[in-house]
Amino acid sequence: MRTEQTMPGSHATPPFRRFLVTVLPVVAVAVAGSLVTSPNIPGWYAGLEKPGITPPNWAFPVAWTVLYALMAFSLWRILSLSQDRPGRSGAIAAFFVQLALNSLWSFAFFGAHSPVAGLVVIVALIVAILATIRAFWPLDRLAALLLVPYLAWVLFATALNGAIWQLNGP
Repeated sequence: MRTEQTMPGSHATPPFRRFLVTVLPVVAVAVAGSLVTSPNIPGWYAGLEKPGITPPNWAFPVAWTVLYALMAFSLWRILSLSQDRPGRSGAIAAFFVQLALNSLWSFAFFGAHSPVAGLVVIVALIVAILATIRAFWPLDRLAALLLVPYLAWVLFATALNGAIWQLNGP
């Protein structure tokens, strides 16, 4: 069955460019986050008092690898739509806003050693993820649903971030 994504002349983003636009920014955010986070795990982060809901350190890169893959695939699907599809450009912009906030959180929390700054950024990130899901929904429901595990993890991370801030003071 042919869909708008597979029809000749649909003017979707070409596959190689789609790969570059989806994978490279997501990988760049993952790498940047890792570069600012990893050096702070054994020292600063290890010294923080953490709530009982804190997963083991190994769980974070596993979860984020899966979530980043889902995010990239979600954007891939949106970029597969015709470029003149109403709402497509706004949905792509929403995706990149949330991706920038995702990256900013690592710099706020780990880079600045500031759970309160991390909390401010992560609340904005939740709003941006919700806006992205809402923008993706009328265009491609699967693309929107692929972001739900990401939203769930960020909601959990918000609770964790908030608890760390409470336990360690402002």
